[in-house]
Amino acid sequence: MSKVSLADLNDHLFDQLDRLADQSLSPEQTDTEIRKAAAMVGLADRISTNADLSLKAAKLFAEHGPTILPHLPKIGNQDKARGGS
Repeated sequence: MSKVSLADLNDHLFDQLDRLADQSLSPEQTDTEIRKAAAMVGLADRISTNADLSLKAAKLFAEHGPTILPHLPKIGNQDKARGGS
């Protein structure tokens, strides 16, 4: 499992923005950075969507407790949420 956080993702996206704004890049380097940026945006979008889904599931758990777990996709360690080890 990756140890990269959403804050790290934000940093990577701003770093990529800086590289895209670099006026010293050749046209070929700029094209490469554009392709990398497009790939990063696609991945960042998926990561953000997954984080949003996890947050929604956590909110449901907070509102309804462990009884909601059978209706949710597995998130985190459900044994601990149920009071197990």
